[in-house]
Amino acid sequence: MRKFKLQVQTTVDGYMAGPNGEMDWMTFPWTDDINAYIGALMKPVDCIVLGRKLAEGFIPAWAAGPEGEDKESIDWMNNTPKVVISNTLTESPWENAVVAGGDLAETVNKLKAQPGGDIIAYGGGTLVSDLIAKGLLDELHLFVNPTAIGAGMPVFANIGAHQRLRLVAARPFDCGITAMHFEPKRP
Repeated sequence: MRKFKLQVQTTVDGYMAGPNGEMDWMTFPWTDDINAYIGALMKPVDCIVLGRKLAEGFIPAWAAGPEGEDKESIDWMNNTPKVVISNTLTESPWENAVVAGGDLAETVNKLKAQPGGDIIAYGGGTLVSDLIAKGLLDELHLFVNPTAIGAGMPVFANIGAHQRLRLVAARPFDCGITAMHFEPKRP
């Protein structure tokens, strides 16, 4: 069965965006060591999962070829099939993306049962907290930026009961970001 991974940028105090969606706290430029790490994380992935709100900015931004990104990353982001989780959209307005609604666990389990490589979710906030709360992720990759913002959109919002995690690895990078790789502790 395919692995379902989460990759998310976070602050030291656990936010993935500021109170109004700000992301100006992210550390840039990245260094070669973090780029290589993320390249290895993405290599087995052949499907990207996004929430609708994130998809509305994410997909067009990558289609425009963001400044500072290498062609290989831009091509990978644009060519990798995407699943947009939404209960408001009925069809995808984007190329290479389908919309999936309804029960999140059922949707994710169908994706994981299909043949193929790993699946990665990049967010948004509601999707991330729902995936965590429902125990649908196999791996969590938190890229902790050396910044605290005090308020905003938490990674672990509305998750219900305690979420027990096992630290698989922690790796600091030259740019100051630390990757924290967790797996859920399953009963």
